[in-house]
Order: sequence, then structure tokens, then C-alpha cells
Amino acid sequence: MNPRAIPCLEVCANSYQSAVAAQNGGAKRVEFCDNLAEGGTTPSYAQIALAKKNLSIEVWPIIRPRGGDFLYSEMEFEIMKEDIKICKSLNCDGVVIGILKADGTVDKERCAELIQLAKPMGVAFHRAFDMSNDMDQALEDLIALQIKRVLTSGGASSAILGAEKLAQLIKKANGRITIMPGAGINESNIKPLINQTGATQFHASAKEFVTSKMEFRNTESKMGSIEDEYQYELTSEAKVKALVDGINEAFKVKEDLLNSDRKS
Repeated sequence: MNPRAIPCLEVCANSYQSAVAAQNGGAKRVEFCDNLAEGGTTPSYAQIALAKKNLSIEVWPIIRPRGGDFLYSEMEFEIMKEDIKICKSLNCDGVVIGILKADGTVDKERCAELIQLAKPMGVAFHRAFDMSNDMDQALEDLIALQIKRVLTSGGASSAILGAEKLAQLIKKANGRITIMPGAGINESNIKPLINQTGATQFHASAKEFVTSKMEFRNTESKMGSIEDEYQYELTSEAKVKALVDGINEAFKVKEDLLNSDRKS
């Protein structure tokens, strides 16, 4: 790892309120989404517009029309293109995409079309990468497409469990694309993750449950499939700050060690 690299925390913000909390906590960027329980879908026009109007950090909405897999119909692909046009009209800093073919390879043709449409915005690739049939080949495909960075857990259920693969991907990328670990990152595992992977950018939701303030509660009826509908998730400013502090501390240790080696 290059200890001089400037560390960065990206927060997966599931609402405008979460995006504000991410900025207040010290995050440098938000991957802006809705429906975290489904892995994130495209947020509304209003939320993106408010974020761009009132935030100073980078705003990168996810372009994902639904939960589930990453094999999209023609209708869904058209929706993705329209959402990218909206993000461009709102002066977003970039968008986050991810499309696979039925065989698990990156859909390079469709991705290239979205990248061209998004210009001059940047384009990142989300964890559809982890669902590809060959992450090493998928990495080369994304590099060829000039994707800016890729969010990945190393194909594991969490980034810390995929740390070995993440380290391999970072070495293989060799600066050609940013490998950004994500999934299950928190204050307790961020420092070992930095040491094990050599990554410089990290992705976390830093979320907590918020209890409903409803006094009357109908326990017989439900609006959806969530077990407890009298709570919801939002990004915690305190959790973001704890992560940012942990990242900065880990990189300061690396810098101090480098300076010590130079003096000896």
C-alpha cells in the first residue's frame, strides 16, 4: 500500500437525509440510492436534486431499476438510459452502473453505451462485479471500458472475508482502476482491512435503525415483507465519523512508519 495515498470513504446513502449525515460525518462521496434491503436502486429525482443543491461532496447515484440480478430487459435498459440523462441534467459527479450477460460476463456493449451517454460524468461499477463468472476477466473488461472504480467484496459475503482476493485484485489492477472494498465495513474492521488489502478507498452504509415515532401501531396489517415496519434505516453521522477517523489513523500510522524508515 502507498501510505501517501489520500484515503477516501464513500457512503452508500439511502436517502437525502442519509447523504447529509454522510457529509457531516466526513465522507468524501456518496453512492446515492434507495432500497438498501435490495442492494440499492435508483433514487428519486427530488432526492438527487436536493443532494446536488445542498451538498458539497460528490454525488454518484446508482443506476439500477430494480433489485435482483443484473440481467436487464430492453425496457429496463431504456429506463437506465433515461435515469442517466436525469443525473446529467442535475450535474451529478458521476453514476454507478453494473450490467451482466446471462453467462455472467460483463455486458461490455451495454456498459459502453451508458458510459458514452454519461459523459462528461464519471462512471463506476457496483457489486454486479462480485456476481460475474470470472472477476479477473471482469476487471480487465472494466479497465478496457475506462470505468473509474469498482465496488467489490472480493466475491465474499463481506469485504473482510474477501480481503485476500481484494488484495490480489488491487495488485492486478496496478493503478489502472480503483478497487474499492465494500460490504460489512465498520469501525471495528476498517484498520485490519486497510492493512490486509492495501486499498485506499472504502465503501460503507454506516447505517442504524431509527424507531418510528408513531403512537398508534396496527400490528395485524403489513405494507410489505419487512418484519418490523415501525423502524427504518438511515446513515449515522457518528458511525461515518468513526470510520473516517479509523481510516485516517491507519494511514497516519503508515505515513509515520515510512518517515521513520527514511530517517534510519
